[in-house]
Amino acid sequence: MSDPLLKARRLIAATLGLITGLAALGHAGHAAAQAFPSRPIRIIVPFTPGAFNDTLGRTLAGEFAKGFAPGSLVENRPGGGTVIGTDLVMRAPPDGHTLLVVAFPFALINSIHAQARIDVTRDFAAVTYVGATANLLVVNPNSPYKSVKDVIAAAKARPGAIPYASTGNGSSNHLSMELFKMMAGVNLNHIPYKGSAPAVTDLIGGQVEALFDNVPNVLSHVKAGRLRALAVSSPKRSALVPDLPTVDEAGVPGYRMQVWFGVVAPAATPKEVIARLNTEINRIIALPEIRERFAQAGVEVVGGSPESFASLIKEQVDTWGKVVREANIKAD
Repeated sequence: MSDPLLKARRLIAATLGLITGLAALGHAGHAAAQAFPSRPIRIIVPFTPGAFNDTLGRTLAGEFAKGFAPGSLVENRPGGGTVIGTDLVMRAPPDGHTLLVVAFPFALINSIHAQARIDVTRDFAAVTYVGATANLLVVNPNSPYKSVKDVIAAAKARPGAIPYASTGNGSSNHLSMELFKMMAGVNLNHIPYKGSAPAVTDLIGGQVEALFDNVPNVLSHVKAGRLRALAVSSPKRSALVPDLPTVDEAGVPGYRMQVWFGVVAPAATPKEVIARLNTEINRIIALPEIRERFAQAGVEVVGGSPESFASLIKEQVDTWGKVVREANIKAD
């Protein structure tokens, strides 16, 4: 047999072997996806217990444990502006057994915590957009502010003099007001607090004059007359306060700020696994008792595909990265 012919046959044999090997890997990957989940799912919540992020994680773990993935559990890993828990999941095996509950601050990691070397659009795979709520713009009921236009007029008359509270640097509360300032062309003085409770307490006590905060955190105070609500941050009115105008309606055209919640996995998680998780989470959040529980917390269930959630995350990263840069917001 001539040497060129022998070489050609060897090349064909090697090629066929490579194709067979790749096919086997594909079948193995498919089999692994079919076997998922093969053990309990660990859900990382990068916040302290108590808020809706924690409620979401514990709801999913409890439902997973009923048959989908027995033994599933929640771990709270707060700290570093959510970077500690986020980094933990980024480095976890990409097999679908470690998930991260994400919310609005997730979209700020790229811009505010660049030193963490986390790119949320590159290092994570979107699983499901679970739900959304809004922030209320609230003031002390004894203040002269009866409307959004009153706040704008006062801020223009006293630039930088009106103190407003937030639940921390880079929080949705903080960014809500920074966007408000940019779009209304006013300047207010930021007073960051370590959480909602102390911020609301000082607003009620008159130490600060305004606050954007999540609907479930302040609605009871509004109903009790301890706070006055002026507007809701979302693009449409809240079913919990249907008579309250949006900020857009109340005097800042185009304003919209939605607080959102969802679930992501490490970036290299197989698509078949992501699809199974997405189907299961969508099933859970469609349950009437879960929808009602979330509604009582002021959260509207959304659901949808991994692709639609990935698009939302990308849009949020771009939008709020611009606000962070223009407002020169730095990490605490």
